[in-house]
Amino acid sequence: MTDTQLAQAILQALAQDGPDTAVPLARLSKRLGQSASVLLRALSFMGDTCWAGQLGPGWVRVWQEEGRWMVQLTDAGRALQQLPGAIEK
Repeated sequence: MTDTQLAQAILQALAQDGPDTAVPLARLSKRLGQSASVLLRALSFMGDTCWAGQLGPGWVRVWQEEGRWMVQLTDAGRALQQLPGAIEK
């Protein structure tokens, strides 16, 4: 799976759970058949983290809650779902 395909799969999986729904990383990992470390790496570029002086797109929010990693689609990520081919290279 390419980085673009993984990003699309993550966004689609998060969109399935509805707006404002946080998903445990472990559940997302099982759903997509990818390890948590692979997903965290992809999610780090999909959030609003600053890499090489440039902010990420802010499509997802990732945080720890009581020792569990949680992932949530942001408004920007939901809007992206409306644009076919928006994250293709």
